[in-house]
Amino acid sequence: MQLITLALPLVLLAASPILPTPQAAPPAPVAPAPQAQGGSFTIDDVHSSALFRVQHFHAGQFWGRFNTIAGTFTLAQDPAKMAFDVSIDTESVDSGNPKLDGHLKSPDFFNAKEFPKMTFKSTGCTKNADGTFALTGDLTIRGVTKSMTATLEVTGWGFDMGRGARAGAEARFKINRSDFGVSYGVDNGALGNETTVIVGLEGTAA
Repeated sequence: MQLITLALPLVLLAASPILPTPQAAPPAPVAPAPQAQGGSFTIDDVHSSALFRVQHFHAGQFWGRFNTIAGTFTLAQDPAKMAFDVSIDTESVDSGNPKLDGHLKSPDFFNAKEFPKMTFKSTGCTKNADGTFALTGDLTIRGVTKSMTATLEVTGWGFDMGRGARAGAEARFKINRSDFGVSYGVDNGALGNETTVIVGLEGTAA
């Protein structure tokens, strides 16, 4: 009986599963602080887009977008040092309807074959009371260049562990499209003249 009593704990110990000793998880990599003071960025066209809106037959608001955007932008604490150089492929216009896209690329609208690019180059920037910026620059559409001012908002700063610092900005402005030779549908009221434009940019540190 004494041998059985002594052997029982050993049998139970042998039958018990051996659990691994818990180990602390390795510390997560610490990302460098975003470049909140500013910097120069190359536009990431996968995460950027340009939208436009125009009234259709005095009823609904028709939206379209451009999918291919390139260029650079610089953000700074001093607004005078902020700069934007943006190029948009007119061939990338996208309404969600292939037949309509073909019309938008035609000479009636953007004339993509003759004018494959629309561009904006900033010429100055000041800060507004609400924290946004008044960004002035030269907008070129269909070979016509005019000075205009957009309301610019810096949308955020981030860090991509694969590609480094990122920043975003969004510009909003209105133009009369007929000023740039895009007047189809204005005279008969089929399409409005005033066009709202929203350009959302995200860039990686240059």
